[in-house]
Amino acid sequence: MSTFGTIFQVTTFGESHCAGVGCIVQGVPPRMKLNESDIQAQLDRRKPGQSKLTTLRGEADLVQILSGTEANTTLGTPICLFVPNRDCKPEDYVSMLDIPRPSHADYTYQKKYGIRAASGGGRSSARETIGRVAAGAIAEKWLSECYGIEIIAYVSGIGRIQIPPETESLLKESALKRTQIDQSLVRCPDQKTAELMIHEVEAALNDQDSVGGIITCICRNIPAGIGEPVFDKLEAMLAHAMLSIPATKGFEIGSGFEGTKMRGSQHNDMFTNDASSCNTKLTTKTNNSGGIQGGISNGEPILFRVAFKPPATIGKTQMTCTFDGEPCLLNAKGRHDPCVVPRAVPIVEGMTALVLADQILLQKAKTDNISV
Repeated sequence: MSTFGTIFQVTTFGESHCAGVGCIVQGVPPRMKLNESDIQAQLDRRKPGQSKLTTLRGEADLVQILSGTEANTTLGTPICLFVPNRDCKPEDYVSMLDIPRPSHADYTYQKKYGIRAASGGGRSSARETIGRVAAGAIAEKWLSECYGIEIIAYVSGIGRIQIPPETESLLKESALKRTQIDQSLVRCPDQKTAELMIHEVEAALNDQDSVGGIITCICRNIPAGIGEPVFDKLEAMLAHAMLSIPATKGFEIGSGFEGTKMRGSQHNDMFTNDASSCNTKLTTKTNNSGGIQGGISNGEPILFRVAFKPPATIGKTQMTCTFDGEPCLLNAKGRHDPCVVPRAVPIVEGMTALVLADQILLQKAKTDNISV
């Protein structure tokens, strides 16, 4: 489906090579100041052509607010956001009409619908994420203004290159800002690791190949008590959101898979009283839970990681077959990223904001007792 969320709800629309893409956002609280510049900053971080390491497709990705505001103020009614597609080249895909690209969605969409958007990736294209980022920027503005919530994501791994564990532990505890993260072409805040990551992407690009990576996300100032029990646990909704992003293949929260190597006595997050709080407020000495226990936020920073596969479309000639099963050689055309993770950072942040805004509004619908 193309709709995400219960109260704070976004429906995205558009394909890679149609007239444009965008979204309709419902549930945005009224009387919030909002204009295009509040949204454009994140779209600029997602747009193509940012550096030599990204696709050369030339799109400004300028957003237009078509409804839901008056005098730069939200009305509480549906907000429609639109971004035109300007640099479409459907002719690049003519030679691939009869060939499903390996590890792409051509075959599965054709089997599901009996038809597909043959130019670009259609709804499976990363251009669909423009609507997610735009809606997420609205959600993030509301979260920041009402609760002081901060969402920061960065690239922690590309291919075989990873930020050293001890360095990443320090980064998670620091007051990282997006300006620091954006100083690197690959959006890695550790300069030494970033340089190695750049070489890794360049090597894949020179080989007409691609490479995957990992994004780490930190959410601070999350009120305790957010999230629904059992099936709609907060980490389950975050996993749902992250794994709906194109090219994702893994999600882990807190200690993640590394936690399986620990014993309970090591893994348990011991409670302690926050002496800086006027009221009794419990904090934890460690955060192996990643800020969520029993599917509900405990007030600690929410920490998770998302794995992205190497992009499916590459320049190398590949031996595959046609839809009819005839063996053939594929020389894929089109303009694609050799590594998606640097541009996926604002997508992860946007989807995180959508989850948190929706879950807070769900809690407020039950009780207004949200302690911040």
